Formats: sequence, structure tokens, C-alpha cells
Amino acid sequence: MTSGKKKRLSMLDNLAQAGAASPALSSSMMSSNRALRSARDAVDSHHVWELDPDHIIDSRPEDRLDPGDVVDLRDAIEANGQTVPILVRRHPTQSDRYLLVYGRRRLEAIRHSDKVTKVRALVANLDDHSAVQAQISENMARRDLSFIEKALFAQELISNGFGNQTQIAEVLTVTKSSVSMALAIVEMVGADLIRMIGPAHGIGRPRWEALGKAIDETGANRERLIEIAEDVYTKADVARIKDQDFSDPQDVSVLAFEAVVKAVGVREKPKPTNKAPSPTPHKSYPLSLSGRKAGTVKRTKTGIALTLEDSPFADWVEIEAQKILNDLHARWLQRSED
Repeated sequence: MTSGKKKRLSMLDNLAQAGAASPALSSSMMSSNRALRSARDAVDSHHVWELDPDHIIDSRPEDRLDPGDVVDLRDAIEANGQTVPILVRRHPTQSDRYLLVYGRRRLEAIRHSDKVTKVRALVANLDDHSAVQAQISENMARRDLSFIEKALFAQELISNGFGNQTQIAEVLTVTKSSVSMALAIVEMVGADLIRMIGPAHGIGRPRWEALGKAIDETGANRERLIEIAEDVYTKADVARIKDQDFSDPQDVSVLAFEAVVKAVGVREKPKPTNKAPSPTPHKSYPLSLSGRKAGTVKRTKTGIALTLEDSPFADWVEIEAQKILNDLHARWLQRSED
């Protein structure tokens, strides 16, 4: 893979499981959060240090496909300063070197800046295992990653010896079967091709699985598919230079996925017949406030149904529904600095 591809295709922070978590998974999440609190408690006197970016080594398992660059973040830091410190730990053998725990985009933005020469950082005392747990925990509250980002991160953790599939599933608060399925899809599609395509938000497990099976069945040349995906990014870069409307790199990754699908010739599912489909059960999950049942949330074929018990709080939600929805949507759109 060319250096240009590698620069464009860095993987960053997070892993989250789509759908509602079971009580057992929620317990695992609590354990993960405790790991983060322990990491923060290990910070040296909670002092923010100003470190040389070149003295920080990033050897972490990668967990995000990010087809964009850090120009906007660099400009924001140059204009307003670095508001959120990164977290590092001391290098075990080199006294003047540090290992990154989280904050990769902030670190890269400052490395690319001509105006900001120091990165603000907290320094924690962590071993390898605790550092990975802290990395995961710090990002569990950030935006959900796409299916393929989750799958590739699970493979990265296993490849780096973090644990077996059961242990990975536990720390990432997903099921073991979902980890197994994700690893199988990464194997079928190929990690290099996945990195070239990018996160492809909105492309779920069924379509990635169909692509992987089609590649296996047709014997498609993955190197050629990588070139096809890269060509989509090149055209998008040209469009941006010409001030055409291609502002969101995430959209480009979906186009890259579609281009690869077309090249492989993935067969579409047959159109449904007039025969009425058998009813599909839809699970509902209870919601609680202060330990008491407050309502339910249910996924249906047409969307999400949220029901609240009749109460003054429900009356308030009814009045503020649009504002609440706008706030949630803004949080969903927000891109993490990491």
C-alpha cells in the first residue's frame, strides 16, 4: 500500500455495538468504565504537560477508519488552542518518550501545525492491557462507528494479543457471535480493501457479507478493487479542488463501497413477491428512571417507537420533543476529536 493510502486511511478511536445491550453487556460496560476511571486516577498529579509531539509514539491498536484529514482540527487548534488534552503513558525504556493512549487526531493536527509546537497531555501510569482498556472506554461514549470499523478493530485487538474472541466481546460489550461474524467478514473482504474503502456509514453487516462472499465466489482481484476504491477518492479530491459539492469524506467511503460492489457484480436480493411476508417479531426494551419503569423503546419495520409512562416528565418531553430531537441529532453528527 502506498504511503498516500496509509496517510489517508488511518484508523482512530471507538467501538460500540449497534442495538440494545443485555444486562450482562451493561455490566461489562460498567467494568470498562471503571477501567477508564482507573486510568484517569493514574494520571501524574492531574497535571497537564506540554510535550513535544515528536516524543510521543502511537503504537495502539487502531480502531477507526478515517478517510479525512486533520486540516479543520489543526485550524481550530491554531485559532482557539487545544482545549482537551490527550492522554499518554511513559515509555517503559526511554525516559524522554511517551506512548499515546488516546487523542490521535489532536496529536496529528499539532504535528501538522506550523504555529502550535507543543501538545497538551496528561501522563498516566498504565500497562499495555490497561492502556487498551482505557482507549476503548474513553471512546465508548463517542459516536457509533460503522459495522466495518467495529469488525476491523476486533481483528486488530486479537492480532495484537489483547485476548481471545470471548475476552474481546466482553471488553467491547458485544456478543461473541458478533465478534466471530465480524472477523469472518474481514477475512472474506480483506483488511487492505476495507481500509481503502473506508468506514461506509450506513452499510451494514448484510451488504459487507454479500461483498465478501462475492469476492470469494468470483475470485475478484483485490488489488484491482483497491485501485477502484482509491479512484473514487481521487475524483472526490479533484471535485473539492474545483469547489464542487463533495464536503463529507464519509459520503465518499459509501461511494467507494458501491463502486467495488459494482465491479465485483454482487447480486441483488430478489424483489419481494406479492405474497404477504410472515410477521417478524420486534423486541421492545424497558426504560427506567431512578430505578423505576419509565417506558419502553421498540424497533419496528418503520423505525423506532419510544413510549413513556404518563407523568409530568412525559408532559415535558412532549413539549420539548423537537428541541430534544435536535440536541440528540447534533450529538450524533458531532465528530470526535479522536
